[in-house]
Amino acid sequence: MRTLKHMKRDRQLLLLFLPCLIFYIIFRYGPLYGLIIAFKDYSVFEGIIGSKWVGLKHFVRFFSSNDFLLLFKNTLALGFFALIFGFPVPILLAISLNELRVKWLKKSIQTFTYLPSFLSVVIVSSMVIDFLSPSSGLINKLIAALGFEKIYFLIMPEWFRTIYVASDIWALMGYEAIIYLAAIAGISPTLYEAAKVDGSSRLRSMWHITIPSLMPTILILFIMKTGNMIRIGYEKVLLLYTPTTYEVADVFSTYVYRKGLVEANYSYAAAVGMFEALVAMIMLLSANFISRKAGGKGLW
Repeated sequence: MRTLKHMKRDRQLLLLFLPCLIFYIIFRYGPLYGLIIAFKDYSVFEGIIGSKWVGLKHFVRFFSSNDFLLLFKNTLALGFFALIFGFPVPILLAISLNELRVKWLKKSIQTFTYLPSFLSVVIVSSMVIDFLSPSSGLINKLIAALGFEKIYFLIMPEWFRTIYVASDIWALMGYEAIIYLAAIAGISPTLYEAAKVDGSSRLRSMWHITIPSLMPTILILFIMKTGNMIRIGYEKVLLLYTPTTYEVADVFSTYVYRKGLVEANYSYAAAVGMFEALVAMIMLLSANFISRKAGGKGLW
């Protein structure tokens, strides 16, 4: 009865939420039904229900293959480096922009860093390829101008992770900095005024007021980033890697793409994708647990 009263009271808000709920039911929870093909020898002609049950056959095949350890290592390495090097950048950018007093410079930097967020992964990857081109790339022209030999970045395995992480930081830092700028805007100005009266410098105010006030936001975003650390999108990796860099660039998502869409091995690809999702869920739960124990804040 109480729930019905609340629903009647908040009916307008619930109506606004309805499209979001429908979207998630159709496009997020609905497709979960298809995961059962990971336990079947799926045939397009027989359908999901009619296909033969094989249990854990595809999981055993994947875990016993030579690809498993390589994919796990590559996925974890790319996700870890992207998290360690990429996570602090938006925070530092937001704090720096907040401390900047020259308005036109502040707006220019914010616009420049936010611009890549409007570009698709294909365009960003194409720009990276153009910049690193050994014949006409800006980076190699600069290297040649300094008297060094040009570097074939995209065919050298030792450069792939650096390129991926750097391009990821460049593409996302402006967008993610907006979240921290919004959190900074919510800090009471009286805290800074009181610190100034006490003789605190801008650096000390930033260290003792800005950063502690940002910690709840930082922890929440860190948990979400950790949960997605192993779920690397296949698009950019697929666009940037070459056969010579497979050994360091091939990850779960690109493997699923090849096995599922290219080779039409749907059941095997579904099994690999399910394993990836389970590992991501475990990492998310672990990060949330550690965050709640260490800082008292979590997603739930």
